[in-house]
Amino acid sequence: MIFDLNSSARACRIQTEHGPIDTPVFMPVGTSGTVKGLNQNQLKDSIGSQIILGNTYHLYLRPGTEILKQAGGLHQFISWPKPILTDSGGYQVYSLANRRKIDEIGVRFKSHIDGSTHVFTPENAVAIQRTIGADIIMAFDECTPYPVSHKEAKISMDRTHRWLDRGLKKFNESKECYGYQQIFVPIVQGSIYSDLRKESAELISQKKTNINAIGGLSVGEPIDLLYQMTQEVCDILPKDKPRYLMGVGTPRNILECISLGVDMFDCVMPTRNGRNGMLFTMDGIINIKNQKWKTDFSPIDTNEYSSIGVQYSKAYLRHLFSVNEMLGKQIASWHNLSFYVWLTNQARKQIIDGRFADWKKQIIKNLDKRL
Repeated sequence: MIFDLNSSARACRIQTEHGPIDTPVFMPVGTSGTVKGLNQNQLKDSIGSQIILGNTYHLYLRPGTEILKQAGGLHQFISWPKPILTDSGGYQVYSLANRRKIDEIGVRFKSHIDGSTHVFTPENAVAIQRTIGADIIMAFDECTPYPVSHKEAKISMDRTHRWLDRGLKKFNESKECYGYQQIFVPIVQGSIYSDLRKESAELISQKKTNINAIGGLSVGEPIDLLYQMTQEVCDILPKDKPRYLMGVGTPRNILECISLGVDMFDCVMPTRNGRNGMLFTMDGIINIKNQKWKTDFSPIDTNEYSSIGVQYSKAYLRHLFSVNEMLGKQIASWHNLSFYVWLTNQARKQIIDGRFADWKKQIIKNLDKRL
């Protein structure tokens, strides 16, 4: 673990049996076994992704654990040789507020596909992720919405802690399916309440797991509260273990949270926003659908992180969006992920070189600017 002298930023290496993960790291979201619009060679070779995410809820429903088991696990099924992390499904169950019922046992929910009824528990969330075969698997937790009362947040947090004990017990008593070890990750909850966040972080620190996660943020709360909760939790979680802030966020969010001590990030924003014509660059944000780009024949981006950006012009990319050509969405997603991966790789380099704080101050002022 290498620490920045002028902030709480750190750089470390996580070892998995599908390869190392150098942090800070951004993890592209491959919900159903694919990062939308991109193939695995693009992710691995052009974008340089070290790790991708799969989602337990979606993979459990389709293609199903039996298919994944027959395939030899998700790595084999999707031809991805590097590490994979799976979300336990807790966030997706949270998003199905009108289709699920939570009790002490777990969550009973109806599939968004066909309305069939299913149950996720802390135990079977581990069993499902064992079968999926991800290198890093998440504890089953309850994510509260924003806003939520202190009383409701505490009830939810306490339940998440009880579920953690059950999930951890199941993990320790079960074996991996494909001959390589998996890492189990607990999740800090507590909404936007400092006392709850600190209580949760202290309890999870006692579990002595190899990675710890912070969940339940980036769900609509003011950005200042996101940063405040992240800092308070990072001040408590073990300094020698990587920290994963789930579902965050914009390039600026990521740099700010790296400076607070976060190591791992994921977010659908670069691909989802890319498919809608929003491009992230070091100089600011481009809405490629705007009329101003119609006759701009300069490259999409000339910076070092975007090999795809120098290949096509803004005018051509705008044209692809105007005729609803799928290549436009692919190029935009490819570019955005290239930027996100470059940004965290560059942050790592600056931390190691002892220049992170100055570098961040220099570039962060442009990241939210609309071009």
